[in-house]
Amino acid sequence: MSAQPARPAHDPAESVHHDPVADSDLDPATPVPTRPGPVEAVTNVVRGALIGMAELVPGISGGTVALVVGVYPRLLDTGAHIVDGMRSAILGPDRRVRTRAAFRHADLWLLGLLAVGMLTMVFTMAGVMVGFVEDYPEVSRGLFLGMVAMSIAVPWGMARQVRGGRTWLLVVLFLVGAVLAFVLSGLPSGTISDPSYLLVFVAAAVAICALVLPGMSGSFLLMAMGLYAPTMSAVENRDLGYIGVFAVGAFVGIALFVKVLDRLLEDFRKPTLIVMTGLMLGSLRALWPWQDEQGGLLAPGDNLLTVGAAALGGVAIVAVVLVVERRLSATIEHEHAEHAAHDAAGRAAAGQAGDSTSDSSLR
Repeated sequence: MSAQPARPAHDPAESVHHDPVADSDLDPATPVPTRPGPVEAVTNVVRGALIGMAELVPGISGGTVALVVGVYPRLLDTGAHIVDGMRSAILGPDRRVRTRAAFRHADLWLLGLLAVGMLTMVFTMAGVMVGFVEDYPEVSRGLFLGMVAMSIAVPWGMARQVRGGRTWLLVVLFLVGAVLAFVLSGLPSGTISDPSYLLVFVAAAVAICALVLPGMSGSFLLMAMGLYAPTMSAVENRDLGYIGVFAVGAFVGIALFVKVLDRLLEDFRKPTLIVMTGLMLGSLRALWPWQDEQGGLLAPGDNLLTVGAAALGGVAIVAVVLVVERRLSATIEHEHAEHAAHDAAGRAAAGQAGDSTSDSSLR
């Protein structure tokens, strides 16, 4: 298996969509994701833990964190390949060949390592994060406000690297995304003490879409539907029935949504990134530190300095993560380049040995 060629972490010209059943992808010589080295493996587990932590916090999107830590395009592309692989297994000609081609191009190593980090964080930190949010609501929202506000620079920077686009249309899309997120994040929340499994299934299918959509918080959507507390309680108490239904609903939701978003990023990359930026800006409403019990916005209180310091801390955390991510990406790309060079040298040596054998037989 050949090594995957090194690519810039946020190359605007890179396509995040590759049709896994296209004839070109059926070529065995096409580069596919390979097993990561030790540095990349550990890094991906940590990235998954950060994404998992975001999914526990109302108001923060896992997709936002995936953008910040640099795995968003690969994660979305992998999800699309898996969905198309499953579709190919049921529909169309040459099911076995095309299904294998789809899964060959899915970065299952990335997905698995992210899942390890996410699940570890969710099952070990669910109670801690809920306690932090409930016991220190203003400070915690201030911290998360700073983190999300700083994260807006990521999709905005990616959008600016893509040329073209009508300015007026991009402004309209930005405002639509911001207003939509602002309205959704202002929905009143409550708690359903004993939700039905059907409601859990539907809520999971909707909330999981936030995992791949920066600016939309899956936890906040669960809170708006009254299922945040029951879901966190089920995770903390290991309620396997509830968790199983939630997992099935999440799988169905992401299977229906990930392909659409993948196509949008391929065919309408800049407008989609602009909408994401607007969604992230509008979602800051949910993280305004001073709110009443119904989610209404209040004026800053006496703890303005403390909350402001927490917000600045959130900005600093994301800034550090971005710097570290760039350095780790450079290290990983160097690791890929060395692996590719080693494979090329091995193939060249094997070819020379074969030529020498042929010359000897001719003599």
